Amino acid sequence: MLTYVAVALALVVAPTAGCRKETSAPASAAQAKAVEVGVVTLVPEPVTLIKELPGRTSAFRVAEVRARVNGIVLKRLFTEGSDVKEGQALFKIDPAPYQATLESAQAQVARGVAAVEAAKLLRDRYAKLIESKAISQQEFDDARFRVKSAEADVAAARAAVKSAQINIGFTTVTAPLAGRIGRAEVTEGAYVQQSTATLLATVQQLDRLYVDLSWSSGDAVQWRRSMANGTAPGAANVTIVLEDGRPYDLPGTLQFADASVDPTTGMIALRATVPNPTGELLPGMFVRARIEEGRNPAAILVPQRAVSRDQGGR
Repeated sequence: MLTYVAVALALVVAPTAGCRKETSAPASAAQAKAVEVGVVTLVPEPVTLIKELPGRTSAFRVAEVRARVNGIVLKRLFTEGSDVKEGQALFKIDPAPYQATLESAQAQVARGVAAVEAAKLLRDRYAKLIESKAISQQEFDDARFRVKSAEADVAAARAAVKSAQINIGFTTVTAPLAGRIGRAEVTEGAYVQQSTATLLATVQQLDRLYVDLSWSSGDAVQWRRSMANGTAPGAANVTIVLEDGRPYDLPGTLQFADASVDPTTGMIALRATVPNPTGELLPGMFVRARIEEGRNPAAILVPQRAVSRDQGGR
């Protein structure tokens, strides 16, 4: 934390020079010249308190593209390392087996519909016969149950059609979100499986990034106290400093502080978000984050050149 000390400062610069007595020197040379003295008047002024923390960037969202049906990969439909849109086709899996299953299910629906019509005709005929006692009640009840059974078979066949259509849709693997896609994990001709959810590629959303940070529990307590008394902003601003020491152009925002302290390190995890419209930032980069943790309305600032330290670092 920055420490501000009220001091009265006078800068005195006095060159030290050795001299020796010479009887031939003029009297004016022996006279000391006037020494210039610089004086700085310290006046209280408002100052923003900044905390600088190390951190690492991570993607705002990450989606692993996995196989949802079994089959042979026929084609890769994207360029590795490119930006893709949500719903964009990425891979094509052989749909032939699922097309055959769909056609079989559709045939079952047609067969079931015919069976329902036949069962209804028989039931209606039996309804007339039961009035004249030409058939037993049991035969009439069986005719009615056959109608319901045939209708259930049609419902099952239609569900099979829907399932087959879904599987055919899964043979075209699409991007679950918009972002940058990495390398393909499989090539054309590879056999992928639903049971093991074969990984095909990974898509990362990079138009915004997370910056994962950590700070000491003591600093976090003091920051929360500052927020409570109004000297710290409710949503802290974050300035990202890149590895080359250059501040990133766009400001970020502190999103949350973890609810617990890591017992092994005594640190609290923080997460900030920062916009990344040009893609300059990449996941995994080491950065430093300057967080506005409060304001001192009457701080005393001392010029750096006026501060010296002793051997003990004080």
